Amino acid sequence: MVGRDLLNPAAGSRPAERADAGRNRQRVLAAAARLFAERDPRTVTMDDVAKQAGVGRATLYRRYPSIGAIAEALLDQHERELQELIISGPPPLGPGAAPPDRLVAFYAAMVQLLHSHAALVLASEVGQARFETGAYRFWRLHLRHLTRAAGVADPEVVAELLLAPLAPEVFLETRRFGASLRAIERSLTQFARALTAAGPEA
Repeated sequence: MVGRDLLNPAAGSRPAERADAGRNRQRVLAAAARLFAERDPRTVTMDDVAKQAGVGRATLYRRYPSIGAIAEALLDQHERELQELIISGPPPLGPGAAPPDRLVAFYAAMVQLLHSHAALVLASEVGQARFETGAYRFWRLHLRHLTRAAGVADPEVVAELLLAPLAPEVFLETRRFGASLRAIERSLTQFARALTAAGPEA
C-alpha cells in the first residue's frame, strides 16, 4: 500500500511561510476558485488568476508554475482526507474489507469528490497531466493493490481501466446528459464487480 506522503513527499521539510507570502497564496487560491466556478477551468489562464488576485505575474509564478498546479493546491485537502480514509479509515473504504467491496467504496467516494470538485479536478488533470498528478498516482497504486489482492490478471491494466470512468470530462459529460449520482455510482459498482469477479485467467 502506498505511503501517506505520496501526494506531498516534501511535507514537513518546507520552511516557514512568510506572512505576506501566505496572504498572497490565499488571494491566489481564492481568485482561482472563483474563476474555476464561473467558467470552464480549461479556459482560465495564469494572467486571469493574477489579475483577479491582484498580484503580479512574478509573484504568481514563483509559487505556482501552471493553472494545474493551482487547481492541485485547491484540491489537496480534499484528496488528502480521502487518502487518509483509504490508508487507515474504517472498512470498506479503509483496510479490512474484501478487495471488491473496497473498490466499490472507492468509487462511491470518488463520485462524491467529483460531484463537489469536478471543476478543480478538470483544471488539474487536462490531457496528459491527468496521469502525472500525485493524486492520480495514489489512486493508481491503490487500485493496483486491490486488483492484485483480488487475484485479477494484469492488475496494472485493470487499474487503469477502472480509473478511466473517473476522468472529470467523462463525469461532467455524463451529468450533462442527465445521469444522477446514484445512477453513476450504480454503474461503476457493476463495472467494478465485473472486473474483479473472474479472478486470474486459467
